[in-house]
Amino acid sequence: MNAAFWKGRSVLVTGHTGFKGSWLALWLQNLGAKVTGYALSAPTIPSLFEQARVADGMTSVIGDVRDLATLSDTLAKAQPEIVFHLAAQSLVRLSYDEPVETYATNVMGTVNLLEACRRVDSVAAVVIVTTDKCYENREWLWPYRENDALGGRDPYSNSKACAELVTDSYRQSFLASKNIGVASVRAGNVIGGGDWARDRIVPDAMRAFAGGSPLVIRNPASIRPWQHVLEPLVGYVTLAEKLFGDRKGFAEPWNFGPADDLVLPVGDLADRLVNAWGDGAAWHTVEQATAPHEARLLRLDASKARDRLGWRPSLSIDAACTWIVDWHKGVADGADARALTDNQTTNYASMLERT
Repeated sequence: MNAAFWKGRSVLVTGHTGFKGSWLALWLQNLGAKVTGYALSAPTIPSLFEQARVADGMTSVIGDVRDLATLSDTLAKAQPEIVFHLAAQSLVRLSYDEPVETYATNVMGTVNLLEACRRVDSVAAVVIVTTDKCYENREWLWPYRENDALGGRDPYSNSKACAELVTDSYRQSFLASKNIGVASVRAGNVIGGGDWARDRIVPDAMRAFAGGSPLVIRNPASIRPWQHVLEPLVGYVTLAEKLFGDRKGFAEPWNFGPADDLVLPVGDLADRLVNAWGDGAAWHTVEQATAPHEARLLRLDASKARDRLGWRPSLSIDAACTWIVDWHKGVADGADARALTDNQTTNYASMLERT
């Protein structure tokens, strides 16, 4: 990652009020980029966006990616050179309750973003964020590569597979001829401080432990590719730099999955969160007679990103859990959320420079 590349660079981030979007917006601000965000209001109370005052160092536009006119107007005013598309309905279980909204946001939201990009001459590179769940999950032991079949049983996963197809169509039909590089990125289960979503193990754990209650887990044997939020974000940023310089050579899908020792059962991650928290933290499981289907095994092959981008995971699972606990305990004790987030980003960047 080249910090000098971002200084003064005009960047637009959709979904900047969400967990991952807030981390990315803060990092880009620290790199000196001119950041514009476009998203709905923060999805949780509390939220990292509000706690860390993310809007203070950027232009923040509250809008819906399903609204093509307002989205297009925002891009026209911001004149971004690089666009990161993170806005999404990102919860599997919620997608069963709200399938229409999930498809409208994740599929048509992506269509609208790409359509808006092709109308703005300043745009040079677009990074579309989907998910590791976009693959047709066969519950096998082997990690998925970028050329494996897309699919998805639940509406969330399926909608993200659709977003990948939309991205490929716009790339070939419209954007390549305009010299706009478009790549899609597929990360593992992202964890980190400041995530307050429901039905995610880390925020559920932080809420439970802070309240003196045990964490309740649905499927402790399910295996997931866990990674600290900064790991894929440095991949997205590095890819955007490469894509800006070579708008055809890097315009393709990319996996950003964790190292093998971070592909763990849910129960294993819970044990590590308990150890990092201390103070009597614990967890237990409950059987659910009727629950919507969720994949039990998922791995990603990130060989291409390692070989062509020089990207590789840097944080161990224990270090990631410690950083998460430090963030949440620090905020609970009155520490400034923005300073905590910036410090962890700085420490992570320093770690990368030493490796």
